[in-house]
Amino acid sequence: MDEERTRSAGFTTEEDLPAEQYAPSYFLYVLRSSAKWLAFGIFTGLVVGTIASVFAFLIDKANALRAAYPQILFGLPLAGCLIIFLYHFMGRREDRGTNQVLESIREGKNLPITMAPTIFIATVVTHLFGGSAGREGACLQIGGSIASYLGRVLHFRKSERRRIIMTGMSAAFAAVFGTPMAAAVLSMEISTVGTMYYSSLVPCVAAALTARFVAAIFGLAPEAFILKDAALNGIRPLAFTLILALLCALASILFCLVMSRTEWAMDKFIRNEYVRIVLAGVLVVILTLVVGSQTYNGSGAGIIALCMEGAGVPFYAFLLKMVFTALSLGGGYKGGEIIPSLSIGAALGFTFGSLVGMDPALCAAIGMCGLFCSVSNCPITALLLSFEMFGYEAMPFFLITAALTYMFSGNYGLYHSQRIRFSKYAPGEINRNSHH
Repeated sequence: MDEERTRSAGFTTEEDLPAEQYAPSYFLYVLRSSAKWLAFGIFTGLVVGTIASVFAFLIDKANALRAAYPQILFGLPLAGCLIIFLYHFMGRREDRGTNQVLESIREGKNLPITMAPTIFIATVVTHLFGGSAGREGACLQIGGSIASYLGRVLHFRKSERRRIIMTGMSAAFAAVFGTPMAAAVLSMEISTVGTMYYSSLVPCVAAALTARFVAAIFGLAPEAFILKDAALNGIRPLAFTLILALLCALASILFCLVMSRTEWAMDKFIRNEYVRIVLAGVLVVILTLVVGSQTYNGSGAGIIALCMEGAGVPFYAFLLKMVFTALSLGGGYKGGEIIPSLSIGAALGFTFGSLVGMDPALCAAIGMCGLFCSVSNCPITALLLSFEMFGYEAMPFFLITAALTYMFSGNYGLYHSQRIRFSKYAPGEINRNSHH
């Protein structure tokens, strides 16, 4: 057994493995280890699930308050200064967000506990004042940071840090998004493309289910939609699905490039963080006034709802959401990229369905599956997420979309620290970070 497999099984070295001839001893070890990680998963689900539920509740309240008082948007530049001050005050000047979480999983490093309160407060502030950002990406940082702290308090071994962080990530995602199956798998799949950390399955599942139970107590409903016509009948819808999958992959590459180039330009030409975030905030406010609505502010959940209800959005909506999100996150506002990517996919799919005569709502769901799969490089999670959000009737569409967008999107991804271990096109390891 190689060193990595030994560590992932919970043993410090290969010599720690019980000898095979002592089966009772090995069986007792398995029972103790299983009980330990099951208990930790439940405990983490309770703690992280509670904090993540409060986080989701405050995000919803912030968005509702801005909807009731749209003029709050004009405070976005000043809110940006508050966010920068907060990060400096908490000693997090070099914040790498979700990229740091992915590196910690792969390298077995602890996450600072200060990551949780800073991203918590900063994301709520971003949503309140109209920055374009999600919440699920932020909750991965919250969950990973809190779980890492719990592991230190409980004196877990250094070799167990990977599982600890993934457990917290699953708990937070399940609480906020309401999809425990996808949440349990996401943390095991997202760090290293081509490698699944199955040793974390038990605590991740326990944490996800527990956190979802806690979220339900808080009254948080899961994200779910009903598709009226989801049967794959004939060659025509199959052909259109293939084309839409290709478009989703191309859109995901464009989104990754827009995000990375905007962040690079902001960082290169505007060194002062306060000036950078104020400029980004001003630009977002101006764009909002030009558009004439706050449809593209916040996470983009409103875009998804419009598409799934059949109301629809302009054909250029997916491009506008890219720009709003790139300016917000590239300028220094905080939040996640997952819901924005889903809203981009929904807008693109709805427009495509309207043009070719397919059910626009179904195409919006396909677009969401395709964009998520492409930007995250997580096809299994994308499938589970689609099943939990839209049901199993449209399974063939989602299966085709996840497979094709995973291949068509190449080695691009939203997170540069994500490691592409195995090639998508040929056997063999490539071990390179994703392009963005």
